[in-house]
Amino acid sequence: MFISLKKKVLGAFLFMFFFNYLLTAQNSVIRKYETASVYAGIEVGSKGVKMSFVEIDKLASEDAEVNILKDTTINTDFISFTQPTYQATLAALNKLYAIAVNENKIPPSQVFTAISSGVNIQAVKEDKMGWIDQLVSAFKLANNEPDRQVTVIDVKDEARLSHLGIVPEARRYNTFLIDIGSGNTKGGYFPFGDTKEFKLFQLTWGTKSAFNAADKMLGGDNSLTNFTSQLSRVLAGAEHNEIVYAVNVSGAFPKSDNIAFSGGIAWAVATLISPELNDNTVVTVTYDEVLTFSEKLMTNPELFSDYFIVKNTPENTANLEKLGKDVRQVNKVFDQRALMAGTGLLLKIMRQFDGVVERKNFFLVKNGAVGWISAFVNQQSTK
Repeated sequence: MFISLKKKVLGAFLFMFFFNYLLTAQNSVIRKYETASVYAGIEVGSKGVKMSFVEIDKLASEDAEVNILKDTTINTDFISFTQPTYQATLAALNKLYAIAVNENKIPPSQVFTAISSGVNIQAVKEDKMGWIDQLVSAFKLANNEPDRQVTVIDVKDEARLSHLGIVPEARRYNTFLIDIGSGNTKGGYFPFGDTKEFKLFQLTWGTKSAFNAADKMLGGDNSLTNFTSQLSRVLAGAEHNEIVYAVNVSGAFPKSDNIAFSGGIAWAVATLISPELNDNTVVTVTYDEVLTFSEKLMTNPELFSDYFIVKNTPENTANLEKLGKDVRQVNKVFDQRALMAGTGLLLKIMRQFDGVVERKNFFLVKNGAVGWISAFVNQQSTK
């Protein structure tokens, strides 16, 4: 079922070569640099509040190598914009801030706070900006910090920061980074060999929005066959009306040798398609491999259960206990239909870069969520 171990070992080598200092989350706070300072970045995202401890050298610059010491997330579903999800988000924000300042003794001046672009976009779309304003005010009041800056990130800056935080400097100018979120997709690249100009890539489609569109078309027939058919229509429309145009306008094909995908679906597919590389934060794939995965997902979803994957993964190739836990987490976040929607969208985008004459290198980034916040901390710390 899975790709040959020999090919995956080669993929692991490519990972080390292309992404040799990609940010990784650790289980404990262990300093890497003797002269470094530790900062914390706290982000209010669409589905929860995330905190990353980031180690940055005293001589840090935009291109400095940074080290993620630890990251953690509390799920709160803030973009539901209800009183319970607001209270849960505020509690999570206060808790993570206390962990940074009180438990880990990070000075408040070295704790940076931000609202993600996904939250901002949804709040504007639903005329719910009041929820963000209320959250920020309550957070400042609870921690007696009236002058604290809580930055609301716009979509272009978040995409740019993600690229800086995820893609290593050695591959910065020939890599197109695409983050597939739940409600939309964003990304881009640096077209002119410097970080002054960033070419933004956007789609209105994400994993959840593709699923929702197909689900609404089911009528009275909730069968998997009907869902597959409706999803195919939704994705074909997305490709015809938006994806092809957006990729062509981006001008990324001739300038990007590497296409890196981040976001929840990238993490999920990477975990399920390459279990023997479970400890790698980046997995190399081809279009055909993801297509085969998608086809098996539709017809035999049990192949991707934690029981089956652990049973069929050689003991000497992975930590099976951790693998089982990670696969269970994927299946908790994405059911079969959500996986189908996200993988289908991933394939539609990949196909634009899978030419007959020239094929790009595809990478799935598992820990992309820590990318932009680490770059944001790095940027703020040098001001």
